[in-house]
Amino acid sequence: MAKLNNKKIAIIGGGIGGLVVGYELIKKGYEVTVFEKEKEIGGLLADFKIEGENLEKVYHHIFKTDKEVIDLIEELGLQNKLKWHKSSIGLYYDGKMYPFLGAIDLLKFRGLGLIDKFRLGLVYLWLKFDGAWKKYENITAAEWMEKWAGKKAYEVIWKPLLKGKFHEYYQKVSMAWLWARIHTRGGSTNEKGEEVLGYLDDGFIQIINKLKEKVKIINKEIVNIKELEKKFDLVIDTRPIKNIDYIGAVDLVFSSNQSLSEYYWHNINDLKSPFLVMVQHNNLLKNGGYNGKNIYYLGTYVPQDHEYFKISDEKIEREWFDYLKKIKPEFDEKQVLEKKIFKFKNAQHIVGRKYKVPSYKVGEKTYRLNFAQIYPEDRGINFAVKEARKLVKMIEKDLTGR
Repeated sequence: MAKLNNKKIAIIGGGIGGLVVGYELIKKGYEVTVFEKEKEIGGLLADFKIEGENLEKVYHHIFKTDKEVIDLIEELGLQNKLKWHKSSIGLYYDGKMYPFLGAIDLLKFRGLGLIDKFRLGLVYLWLKFDGAWKKYENITAAEWMEKWAGKKAYEVIWKPLLKGKFHEYYQKVSMAWLWARIHTRGGSTNEKGEEVLGYLDDGFIQIINKLKEKVKIINKEIVNIKELEKKFDLVIDTRPIKNIDYIGAVDLVFSSNQSLSEYYWHNINDLKSPFLVMVQHNNLLKNGGYNGKNIYYLGTYVPQDHEYFKISDEKIEREWFDYLKKIKPEFDEKQVLEKKIFKFKNAQHIVGRKYKVPSYKVGEKTYRLNFAQIYPEDRGINFAVKEARKLVKMIEKDLTGR
């Protein structure tokens, strides 16, 4: 660690971004204090116990292209925990679950004709290898996909995914955002060309715990940022940004004796479904874990004023389990063991056409860091780390002139 200098820095928010900023500033010799209003830290990376093991409240994995977080994992001494697992994807459409990971699966998919499949495949390859994303900024993903993938492919594949992700905002989302999703994922392959995903044995909470060891944390809600500015030389605010539109997320996580699928990830391409995705988490891991039980996520994105933020967990559980029974008639609720619902009101920012990235410096002594500044890529662990390091470089330049 660098020799301590006389600059005191306050960070509001103990999510992955705030903790990485704190860690990087401490390495440069600054005195850092993180203020977190919740009893637990980690934000969207926070965990809980299920079947005696750590699990993220929101499903997470990383890609081979996620160089920033892979570098951080190595720096924190967790590299032996990082394992790469072969991915598997199912797509639920018109009452049936189809495998949906490669060209062969696309050819076998009955929801599209041969010409539609050909166009869809070409579009995917184009976006995977096209590195020039600027041209996608001024057109929506809905418009672009309907034009180039075709109306049928848009209605069957892309509209349900966009609407499930962004709800009423789905027609506003920039194609630059969707380009980044496909382009990033397309590079996460092994030597055989198969998609692989990364996960830490014992969960990503280990990153949070390692960072927590390095940073001073005070559990306190900051109401008046001006008070912090009086006591600290700099303040970094990681809370949601007022002029940005956010959408919320709801997850139902449960364990079961019953295995419902051979796949890890399941896109639910049904506009009547209350959830967008079903994840059978244990299907990704080679060692299984979780006391030999099956671990599931059912997840969706909804506006902040949605009824899911008002009604009881029991009502959500009832609605979702009833629909899961339609998708998987063999689902036996009696075999469900542990279950928990998590709700986040600020889970995803809305990336419209010509999206303007919020500024980093917002006052003489105040900076901000939020996943809404990640563009065109989507928010996630890797880009949270990247943005944190980017901000530290800005602060260093402002303070030292170098």
